Parts: sequence; C-alpha cells; structure tokens
Amino acid sequence: MIRTRTRGAVLLAVSALGLALTSACGSFGSSSATSVKTQTSAAGQDTLSLIAKQVDTVGSVVTDSKGMTLYRFDKDTANPSASNCEGSCADTWPPMTTTATQIHLEGVDKNLVATIARKDGSVQLTLGGWPLYRYAKDTAPGDAKGQGVGNAWFASTAQGKKATASANTPNNPAPNSPPPNNPPPADNGGSGY
Repeated sequence: MIRTRTRGAVLLAVSALGLALTSACGSFGSSSATSVKTQTSAAGQDTLSLIAKQVDTVGSVVTDSKGMTLYRFDKDTANPSASNCEGSCADTWPPMTTTATQIHLEGVDKNLVATIARKDGSVQLTLGGWPLYRYAKDTAPGDAKGQGVGNAWFASTAQGKKATASANTPNNPAPNSPPPNNPPPADNGGSGY
C-alpha cells in the first residue's frame, strides 16, 4: 500500500514538473520580466509585432507592425535590463510599451524577447536585454532618422545589437562629424626624397 502511494505521488510530481516545463517553453523573459506568449502566425488586433526587415539606410533591423524602426539606447543596460530614458527623453524616444499578452515575431528569436517594468509602471519590450524605443521624428515606415543620434541611439538588429549602417546624410549629419565633401588637403610635394 505505501509503495503504491509513493509511486502515485512521484508520478504526480513528475507530471506537474513536465507540465510546468512545457508551459515555460511558450513564454519568454527572465525571472524579473513579465511573461508574454509569442506567436508566429499572422498578427491579430491585440498582438504586438517585432519584425526583422531590410531598411534602406540601416540594413536589417527590427520594426513594429507598421514598419516603424525600433531603436536601442547606449545609456540603457542589457544585463540587467534597465531603461535610462525618462521624461523628455521618453517624449522624443517613446518606449515600446505593451499591455498585449501575445507578440507576433518574424525573424526575431523569441528567446531574446522579454519585458521590463518602467519607473512609471508601464511594461517595455526588450530585445537581447536592450529596451526598445521608437523615434518621434520617424514619420513613415522605413524611416531611420534616429540612427546614430547623439552617438547613443541605434536601430536594433534582430539580435538586439546596434545596426552598423548609418542613416546620416549631408542633410542629417552625425553629431560632431566633419562637413560633407571636404577632401583632405592636397599633397604639394613637400620634402620627399
């Protein structure tokens, strides 16, 4: 009798553990992050999207469902994930916040996606540990006007890394960059041998 009860208890415990592990595979985040289920089917109305897309000026980056480029901030931290953009910073760089319970992913590894609680109580998405933001001056899908701003803001790749291509043009130079089309001084011979 005791042996049968022990086997039953062990079987019940193993089943509960298996169910818990199976459930954990469908969510993402860390122990301090809010879990949100991911999906790979078509995005629904209440579903947030992270989509890897080719954007002309910055290469392959992550966008939202409307094609707006998402950015990361060098003054944030990835381990532990923390946002350092509040107040007027968050007005210019709106955090990618969510109340959705599902996230549609295309070309983004669900294991890299998590959320953090912001100081204002909202929930912000992270990618590779880095909090994600939009840029207020990006007004059309595919804009990447925030790339390199202040040498601290960069479009996010699908791995949460900085996009390396630059959106800086003669009309949108990087801060502290030399004026465009200024060739180096000509070599006038000098004292060569």
